[in-house]
Amino acid sequence: MKRRPCFVALGDSLTAGIGDPVGEGRRGWAALLAAGLAGPEGEARFHNLAASGAQTGDVLNRQLPEALELRPDLLSVIVGVNDTLRCTFDIRAVAASLDTVYAAGARQGARLLTACLPDPGAMLGLPGALARPLARRQRAVNAVVHALSERYGAVHLHLAEEEWVADRTLWSADRLHPGERGHRLVALRFHELLAERGIAAGSPPSREPQLPSPTRSEGLLWLATAGTGWVARRCTDLLPQLLTLAADEVRHQVRGSSARLDLSATHAVMAALAALTAAERPDAA
Repeated sequence: MKRRPCFVALGDSLTAGIGDPVGEGRRGWAALLAAGLAGPEGEARFHNLAASGAQTGDVLNRQLPEALELRPDLLSVIVGVNDTLRCTFDIRAVAASLDTVYAAGARQGARLLTACLPDPGAMLGLPGALARPLARRQRAVNAVVHALSERYGAVHLHLAEEEWVADRTLWSADRLHPGERGHRLVALRFHELLAERGIAAGSPPSREPQLPSPTRSEGLLWLATAGTGWVARRCTDLLPQLLTLAADEVRHQVRGSSARLDLSATHAVMAALAALTAAERPDAA
């Protein structure tokens, strides 16, 4: 008798289920998807190892070892936004961590699930000079995720699209995590991609939420109370650097040389991916 399929979810607060409360706990898109993965062997075994605030290094060093012990058939890895909110942001380190995680899952025969994500500056509605550096960082992370997803044959979901970002009914009051409707949409879109590949045999999750979407006033209240603390905790070490980046952004804008910043970010991504390729060659230094 074949064992039931195993789905293990890695990542940060998005996968941990923030924004989709159920009773006194959280559910989230991964749990919703797991319910639709039933096959001839029965319901899928589901383990959610994601943790709020996790960065790519946390996934590599803390979550991956436990995940590999579970020998997953499906392994979701969605992470990177928290990296962009730290002064230690290094796209080469992000790329190296993700490459190691993806490779380890692929070696065990797991099918990878990945996603690109919207940048937090846009979601929070930060002023342009503050938002653009964060957006540039998130685009860099997304570019790495795209490249590595293709390399390892991952089932990839595009969550940085304008339609997804602009529809506020999909987001929780904090503007940074999907609400129940958003979590359901993520689960449904992953289910569709897996069903196309003959992997998801169970019923797809429903689009219809059980709870109403947060109102605009609820969102403003969150930003004025808990949201301020959340941003402060996430950005304490980033703020001095972000102000420097914003000043640099303004200087380039005045000079009409903003394209140089984008070009520099593109070169950094290319160098990060080239470093991974070089490391794979036997003759690499």
